[in-house]
Amino acid sequence: MRRLREGETSMQHQPRPLRRILGLGFGLALVFGSTVGVGILRLPGTVAAGLGDPTLIILAWVLGGVYALMGAVAVAELAAMIPVTGGFRVFAQRAFGEGVGFAIGWVDWLVSVAALAYASMAAITFLGQLWPAAEVHPRLSAIVIIAVFTSLHWLGLRIGASLTMLISAAIGLMFVVLVVACFMTEPVTSAALTSAAATTAPPWASMVLLLAMVPALRAVLLTYDGWYTAIYMAEESTDAARTLPRAIIGGALLVTALYVIINLALLRVLPLPALAASPLPVADAARIVLPDGGAELVTVLALMTVLSLINNVLLYAPRILFGIGRDGLLLHATVEVSAGGTPRGALLFTSVFVAFAILSGTFEQIIAVSTVLFLTCYTSAFVAVFVLRRTQPTLPRPYRAFGYPWSTAIVLAGTLTFLVVAIAEDPRSGLVAGAFMACCVPAYVWLARSRRLRAAAAG
Repeated sequence: MRRLREGETSMQHQPRPLRRILGLGFGLALVFGSTVGVGILRLPGTVAAGLGDPTLIILAWVLGGVYALMGAVAVAELAAMIPVTGGFRVFAQRAFGEGVGFAIGWVDWLVSVAALAYASMAAITFLGQLWPAAEVHPRLSAIVIIAVFTSLHWLGLRIGASLTMLISAAIGLMFVVLVVACFMTEPVTSAALTSAAATTAPPWASMVLLLAMVPALRAVLLTYDGWYTAIYMAEESTDAARTLPRAIIGGALLVTALYVIINLALLRVLPLPALAASPLPVADAARIVLPDGGAELVTVLALMTVLSLINNVLLYAPRILFGIGRDGLLLHATVEVSAGGTPRGALLFTSVFVAFAILSGTFEQIIAVSTVLFLTCYTSAFVAVFVLRRTQPTLPRPYRAFGYPWSTAIVLAGTLTFLVVAIAEDPRSGLVAGAFMACCVPAYVWLARSRRLRAAAAG
């Protein structure tokens, strides 16, 4: 009887599982809403200034999409093979061991915290253009935004998922309105484009232009970041083996098509010199094609993109902590799931840390090292594809990376190149990132030892 009572007590304390209620529509909306951001409103001008040729501009955005797609097919194989909640740490743990997975998980979570803090402050900037009172106490207002979304997610996964799909649909609709208006407007004369392009030597005649592609591509690739976000919600998908690859790859294709079309639309209504000189070319184009309300539409669009990012990151960042906690390396509260499907302890921990980062201003330092940190996550995933193909060849793979090994090797080489360049350009951020990952080693050793002692005591 005593053993029976102990078994019943153990069952009562078993944490509630995550809810499997998410489909392909949510996965596509999550990828779209996490990827399409303020970058596409601003960076077309930066890329145009660096390249100075319409063909090269479109080529840069296409190449960025191809690069993202090669990454997507590699990660899609991992996601379908290991449909476990937790993001990049899941793949690193399976390929390299629990210690490396622990470090990648904390790196991933820290980047998410920085993104939340940065996006909330950006949201106040855009909101202030529509409602100046919001900027009176910007840090406090940013925390209020985090608190509002935290409260909504606290109520359950279904509300958070509905928000993701609603906001993504609104963003897509506003971009469609702008693009259609651009193509219905009288185009820039070909003479203007020709004269602008003629000031620059043909790309095949000058190594300078080829070298100019490198920083332009780096800027483009930043705008594609987010194509992988469906991996964080793997255990909440109704059919992860089928849905995750479709969401990741389909989302990357959708974003690529949108970015290329937006740049074609901008080239149609803005002379190339004007595009290259503009800090916010989408706003300039909107003023031309929608003279009544175009500027306000772009402000609302910018605000919606950062709110979308806040909503989505607050959805998936707690799942990283949930995965770490489920391995016994965090407080048990991080694995407590509400009846609505929200890991409330992990959500609260994330939101409180974001609020602290906003108040202290530390998120600005975290942002400085984020490039190195998220490139480390990318690298771990691409290497994991090779490692698991070799060490676990019989593991069921519902989807296999298209073009493997060449597509995965190309995207891995590109990621390593950008990582080296990022560290060379900002050695201090590289050192800080390295120090943070090094600190994960003793932390993991201590937490793993504590877990063993707890298990021994329970035994």
